[in-house]
This record gives sequence, structure tokens and C-alpha cells, in this order.
Amino acid sequence: GLTPQPPRSCEDYWWEWRHCRGLPHAFRHYYAHGSLPACGRWREDYEACRAWESSRAAAAQVPPPRSSPLMEKQKHAAVWTLRKSPPPDWYLPLDQGKPN
Repeated sequence: GLTPQPPRSCEDYWWEWRHCRGLPHAFRHYYAHGSLPACGRWREDYEACRAWESSRAAAAQVPPPRSSPLMEKQKHAAVWTLRKSPPPDWYLPLDQGKPN
């Protein structure tokens, strides 16, 4: 039978790993999330892809693609209900000195 191949080319995994480790990406990730990105999985996927290419071993198959954090955020419902139109008094100044 046919052995399933990795979903992407090995060069794609290598590029993703190099991009993840790059200074611009690391800086943006640290700025947005407060931590450096975890790039080890891209390297593992690359090594598994190369092992699959050389031996076609089932144990070396690359796991299915992971969902991105952005896709995870889109699964959750919105916190606020969206308005159809602005409130009728939207143009009036805010009552900043008034207690709630």
C-alpha cells in the first residue's frame, strides 16, 4: 500500500523553524506574549520529515498540522454582544465627574 507522506515539504518545516528563531519574529512574539516563541516543534517536524524521506518509516511520519493560536482564539465566543448601531446619545460629552 501507499505510505502516507508528510503534509508539507521538508523545506517548509526548515523555513518555519528558521523564521521562528529569527530575531524579528522573536522580538514581536516577546512583545506580544511576554515570552520567546517555542520553536522546537518545527525542528522536530523537520527531522521527522527528513527521516521519512530517507527511510519511509511509519514512525518518522510528521504529525498532522497544529492549529495556530489565532485559530484557537476564534473558537471562543465574543465577550460582548455587538451593537447594530451606536447609542442614541453617543455625541454627548462623557460625565467624568459623575459617580456611577
